[in-house]
Amino acid sequence: MAENQDNVGERGMNTPKGGKEDLMSSGGNAIFEQPELVRTSGPAVAACALGVVSLLLMPGEIWAFKKDTPASVRELYMTVQFGAWFLAGVLGVASLSTIATSGGRLVGRGFAWVGVGIPAGQLLAVLFLTFARGAHGTSYQMTCGTNLSLIGKAMLIYANDYGDELPFAGGPGSRWTGRVADWAASDREKAFGLSPDGSGGQVSISASLYLLVKYAEVPPKQFLCGGAARRSREKGMTEFKAGTYRVGNKPMELTDFWDFGPNPSTHCSYAYQMVYGPSKLTVASEPAFTIAADRNPWMDSPSAKARDFSGYLPDIAPYNGTSEQAKRGNSFRHEGEGQNVVFLDTHVEFKKRSFCGLDDDNIYTVSGSLTGGDPL
Repeated sequence: MAENQDNVGERGMNTPKGGKEDLMSSGGNAIFEQPELVRTSGPAVAACALGVVSLLLMPGEIWAFKKDTPASVRELYMTVQFGAWFLAGVLGVASLSTIATSGGRLVGRGFAWVGVGIPAGQLLAVLFLTFARGAHGTSYQMTCGTNLSLIGKAMLIYANDYGDELPFAGGPGSRWTGRVADWAASDREKAFGLSPDGSGGQVSISASLYLLVKYAEVPPKQFLCGGAARRSREKGMTEFKAGTYRVGNKPMELTDFWDFGPNPSTHCSYAYQMVYGPSKLTVASEPAFTIAADRNPWMDSPSAKARDFSGYLPDIAPYNGTSEQAKRGNSFRHEGEGQNVVFLDTHVEFKKRSFCGLDDDNIYTVSGSLTGGDPL
């Protein structure tokens, strides 16, 4: 008995302190409780990986949203990115909940938080950029609208002094071109290349608008989208000033010139109704008649070449073009979403389509034409 007690004592002494060895009376075998395994949450790891993928895809948006990127490619790219972003967030939230209720059997909160944090950060960034871009674009849109409204009012003042006719440079038979004969000439005949009897000559649309600078005291910066050169929305645009170009040796004033310099398209952002033809533009026209708008998309600008007119198709019956085809008729300004238009009664509206004149006439083409003819 003593020997048996000693053996039992020794076995009891060999049992780890605080251990969980139990002696069973049936056979005397020792049974140990195994510690439960601790695992890393698989969904948490997946959430982290998807979050990183969605983050790495973000720089590609610059490529995806280029104007020449096909819409199908853009949509596929955004579907993949949004899918990774969405799944990362869902798996991350689910993993955090599962880990919290696992009683310590699951770990991986760091992975789960990465999966939640990256999509949340991306969402905040997108919302901020969207808001900032919208506010920025709206600001320029409003500035352009204000410019055009003031230009419209100046036209009516001009018309009051010149037989109710809106600004019309050159002579009765002058030919419409992109340049005048001599924008810094000493007199009107030389400026437009007129014959002694006042016939012939060449004139530009911008020369007619410049008459408002010359005779109606409208500052040249009023003809820039965005107001001043440093805020202009179009690259290559600058405010026309008396010292912009060197002309002879004598100082020149703005009222000495006949156009916005030798390159008027770099100093004037706006299109003007075609005034060179049999019909004169007068204050007796319909009040809802459009007289000016943002730059014509089918004419070269300092920042972009003229659009291909054949790619334009209105998204109304009977043409039934797509939204993208209809937008190709919009001005380059304001992300191509539309254009500011000033009407004869000087009120300004932002129109999402260029066919917004009387009877849905296209303001950038010849009268009565939506899809053909020479652009305004």
